[in-house]
Amino acid sequence: MLAATSPIMLIAMLAIKATSPGPAIFSQPRVGRAGSVFACHKLRTMHRDTPSLPTHEAPASSVTGVGKLLRRTKIDELPQLWNVLKGEMSLVGPRPCLPTQTDLIGHRQRLGVLAALPGITGLAQIKGIDMSDPKLCAETDAAYLKAASIGLDVKILIGTFYRA
Repeated sequence: MLAATSPIMLIAMLAIKATSPGPAIFSQPRVGRAGSVFACHKLRTMHRDTPSLPTHEAPASSVTGVGKLLRRTKIDELPQLWNVLKGEMSLVGPRPCLPTQTDLIGHRQRLGVLAALPGITGLAQIKGIDMSDPKLCAETDAAYLKAASIGLDVKILIGTFYRA
């Protein structure tokens, strides 16, 4: 999938570089399986000087024009296929959070969610639940893990791109 999406990533990277200063890809520490921290890769959708905050806490003005399109189409997530290849993430699972999101990490730890690989997309995302409600997010992640199946993963993958 990484090779198949590389032309799309290249075009996106060129658009990012042409419209805002800074690197096209950035890496950010995220919490993975068993609470280990790893470098999660993404296409940059915010201005270079934006502080490292959860998306729901960052000002809307932080997102670049190209970034809005990349987020809407989920293209900004494509570099995470490298994380999947390295075994740090899966396609579907709980979205990895920042190490500073201690409330969410605590809820996930209590519910056993940290035992799973984080995913590029997950049940919480297709249900419109973000990390601004840590308890609900962790409960949804735990519900996904209890019901996990190939069929559910396919449904979540399709729902990620065709959410109504």
